[in-house]
Order: sequence, then structure tokens, then C-alpha cells
Amino acid sequence: MLTKAERTKQFILETAVPIYNEKGISGVNIDDILEATKLTKGCLYGHFENKEDLSEQVIDLSLKMVSDKIRTAVHNGKTIKGKVFAFLDFYKNPINTYISGGCPIFNSAVEADDNYPLIKEKVSKIFRNGQNELSSLLQEGINNGEFSNTLDPVVFAFKLTASVEGGLVMCRVMNTAKPMLGLIKSLKSELELYVK
Repeated sequence: MLTKAERTKQFILETAVPIYNEKGISGVNIDDILEATKLTKGCLYGHFENKEDLSEQVIDLSLKMVSDKIRTAVHNGKTIKGKVFAFLDFYKNPINTYISGGCPIFNSAVEADDNYPLIKEKVSKIFRNGQNELSSLLQEGINNGEFSNTLDPVVFAFKLTASVEGGLVMCRVMNTAKPMLGLIKSLKSELELYVK
């Protein structure tokens, strides 16, 4: 059971996640968090050393939240193909995303690329782990005879991720989900070509 201090810290982090995801690290100021949490600056700084510490922990939580949600969706697939389709379907609504403001992995990657090396490394690790998990899943499908061995799991895993992350940001900018639905349908059709 969490202590009162731990519950307060968790409340601050969970409240801050959508704010950071919508405004970005550089766009958020402490007053945004104070207004949303209705806490005092003293209380906030009792849990975090400074804005950088808060930002890092918020990004950590947002990356964990979205990664866990994707893993849960994938886990619910009954076959390897079903698991890959579940991964794709996770991205089918680019306007109303799991955490408001889009994909925190993509959002953090773009902002951290040149400005926040520590956060960039965290996002890079998320991408690498996600690629490895997808690639391993596709390899498992090849090994169990579900997919043809002509499927290159590493290349296809990268294609899936790059496509849906890029599609998500484009659809958000254009304010339409329709192209994403077409993209997901196309990626599913391409994977079907490898089904034995």
C-alpha cells in the first residue's frame, strides 16, 4: 500500500502525463501542473527536485503507460497474426489516442531528439525494445509455420512501427482518421501475403 506521499507523487505524475503529451516538455511550465493538481509549489517541489526531474519522471510514466497498453493489446491476440493485427489496431484512432495529444513515444522522440539527450535515450530504448518484441513475434510466427520464411521479421517490424507512428502524426495534423484506417488495412493485407 502506498504512503500518502507516494500517492500524492503518483497523482502529480498521472495528472501531468496528458499535459506534457499535449504541450511538450518545453511547452509545460510548473504553473500548468499546479493549476491541474491544485497543489502548492512547495508540495510539488517536495516530490521533485526541479522541472527537469518532474519532466523526466512524467515522460518515464507516459512511455510505460503506452508501452504497457500496447503489450496488453498484443497479448490478447490468439495467433501471431492476431497479435500483430492487435498492434496495428492500437493505432487505428489517431485523433482520440490512449493518452490525449497523440503518441507519447513519437511526441517525446521528436522533442528530445536535439534538446533532451537523457529522454532521447529513454525513447530510443522504447523503440528498440518494441522493434525487438515485434520482430521476435514475427519470427515466432515463421518458426511455428504461421508465416512463410520469406518474411524478414526485422525489416517488417520496422516498417510496421514507422508506418503507424508516421501515419498517426500525419492524421493528427490533418485531423482525420481515415488515412490511418487505409494504412492499417494495407499493412494487414501485406502481412496476409506471408500467411501459409
